[in-house]
Amino acid sequence: MLIGEVARRSGVSARMLRHYESLGLVRPTGRTDSGYRQYAEEDIRRIFHVESLRSLGLSLRDVGRALDEPGFAPAELVDGLVRRTRERIAAETELLTRLRRIGAAEPAGWEEVLRIVALLQALESKSPGARQRAALSAGEDVPVPVEALVEAVLGESDPNVAGALRWALAQSGGDGPRLLAAGLESPSAEVRGRAVRSIAEFPDGTATALLREALTHRDLAVRRYAALALGARGVAEAVPTLIDMIVEEANDVDAADALSALAGDPALADRIADGLVGRLTGDGAGPSARRRLAQALADIPGATTSRALEGLSRDEDRAVALTAAYILKLRDAR
Repeated sequence: MLIGEVARRSGVSARMLRHYESLGLVRPTGRTDSGYRQYAEEDIRRIFHVESLRSLGLSLRDVGRALDEPGFAPAELVDGLVRRTRERIAAETELLTRLRRIGAAEPAGWEEVLRIVALLQALESKSPGARQRAALSAGEDVPVPVEALVEAVLGESDPNVAGALRWALAQSGGDGPRLLAAGLESPSAEVRGRAVRSIAEFPDGTATALLREALTHRDLAVRRYAALALGARGVAEAVPTLIDMIVEEANDVDAADALSALAGDPALADRIADGLVGRLTGDGAGPSARRRLAQALADIPGATTSRALEGLSRDEDRAVALTAAYILKLRDAR
């Protein structure tokens, strides 16, 4: 079979067949009287073997070794191919992600594309200062890829950079809360904490709904942060968690401030007072817990609060009694 017909049947160009011959990969069995290359069936089978091994990513040199060296074991070579393939897929996936983010920003021209690329590169910088500057400049004159900001804020460990990223993300609006919600299910406690803090930066209804759901999250830290954020928004569902935080001495001052803000609603004031008073005699209400509960009652209006403080002013623990008495004095003065 002549080279032209072999090329048609195998799909390998005549030029590549000549290259294979020069490398010693596939040598035609003979020549015609006119000097044309003539391939036997065995030669054609070898061509298909070469193409099969090339399809796995082997170099032509490795293809020759695989076909001609009996002791050439495939295991190590295949392991190397698997590693390089994974690296290539990771690089291509990263490129695809970057291209999608640039497309989502809907750049108006190539100058804008270049500014977006520069912003994305700065967000990935090893320098915290560079990352912070990128976050603070996001959105000034460059369309912000929201997905990139979400990925950056969920992975940021530097507190100053994280704060700048949360601000930039909140300024960008869009699907930020929805994209951040995936971070709440991360196996990493740090990522879950970053996600709930970032969601709390958004004032919209979507963020509030996500924070409400977070009140029943399996992660106690997520529940507590969601309660603080919801308390600032006047959401009554946060009250039980905020009271627990006071008893358990977990951000108890912030929790008391949130309860005080919620108690500005007369409909909630009695409910908050009842909740705090109910914990005075419950499990874990030792002297330090009673003192924190007394302090939290200070800014809760109503007769229930006053009666509770009067009782605490006679508490067996002197520090609790003095705290309650002082708070009563302040309330009377007001």
